[in-house]
Amino acid sequence: MQRIILVTGASSGIGAATARALAGQGNIVYGAARRVELIPEGVFPLRMDVTDEASIHSCVDRIIREKGRIDILVNNAGYGYFGAIENVPMEEARRQLEVNVFGLAELTRAVLPHMREQGGGHIINIASVAGRAVMYFGGWYNVSKFAVEAFSDALRMEVRPFGIKVSIIEPGGIHTDWGIIAAKHLAESSEGTPYAKDGGVMAANMTKGYSAKHFLTDPDAVSRTIVRACNSRRPRTRYKTGLGARAIVFFHSLLPDRWWDAIARFLGKKKL
Repeated sequence: MQRIILVTGASSGIGAATARALAGQGNIVYGAARRVELIPEGVFPLRMDVTDEASIHSCVDRIIREKGRIDILVNNAGYGYFGAIENVPMEEARRQLEVNVFGLAELTRAVLPHMREQGGGHIINIASVAGRAVMYFGGWYNVSKFAVEAFSDALRMEVRPFGIKVSIIEPGGIHTDWGIIAAKHLAESSEGTPYAKDGGVMAANMTKGYSAKHFLTDPDAVSRTIVRACNSRRPRTRYKTGLGARAIVFFHSLLPDRWWDAIARFLGKKKL
């Protein structure tokens, strides 16, 4: 059956690959982003800023007006700003929460009444292994992704009686520009502070790692996981995908906290 699907952050990386793949299966896919000119061909473009409630509701209203329903929502839009807790400006901390948590929550709230009325739907939230294990200098980004995990778990229990399913995708290391941008923020926020040495090494490692494609997983691998979740009659609550995803979650659950801290700091400080 042809489904009506909304994918946010569809102008690049995982979002673009997912929107393209779902449209290629014959679904009607709306791709939401601020830069609609980058949305893949075959996907209906929607200009959306997930930090703007009016923008969110306008886009949802348009889909309902044109198609009458929304079967699947893929909350993929995200933002990362790395740096020591002490160094990251609170404006940037709030922005990560606005994009990664509150924007996701508002769009979900806008879609839920329509899914409930139509008797079902599927909400897929793109979290991260950073929502299960804290990364060195990832503080506020980790906070936002831990929140997505908790939000999704709570939502799943609440909407089950209405036939609405909730899944979480937990990518590991993925080859996108996200890591390079996050590294740039880490270097900037660390410069001239007591965290300059370690922050500089970590930023250089991130830049090198995210610039070398062979170190990381291609976004298409994550998009295939998302498509698999979309096509499943009984989707899992969590999907781990990408470099290190399973290993990171496993070892974080197994190791004492101080051991994990030491390993994370060692890996962050060791030059690649």
